[in-house]
Amino acid sequence: MNMTEEIRSRLESAFSPRELEVVNESYKHAGHAGDDGTGESHFQVMIRADELAAQGRVARHRAVIRALGDIPARIHALGLDIG
Repeated sequence: MNMTEEIRSRLESAFSPRELEVVNESYKHAGHAGDDGTGESHFQVMIRADELAAQGRVARHRAVIRALGDIPARIHALGLDIG
């Protein structure tokens, strides 16, 4: 399973989102700091889930990071758009 699929799987399991988009943006950072050469270092996530919408901004971010488990430590950058 690649990183995009792993992120998607964990978030779907945790939140049953109405909308979920996981975009690998690693190609935009090729050769820059944090590029480990795997092509799986920079990601953008847009998630919409009822459970998250009821929480404040910081709580939403914490919930997503918690659901991702060890993934944030294995990648360089993760952009989140949570609602």
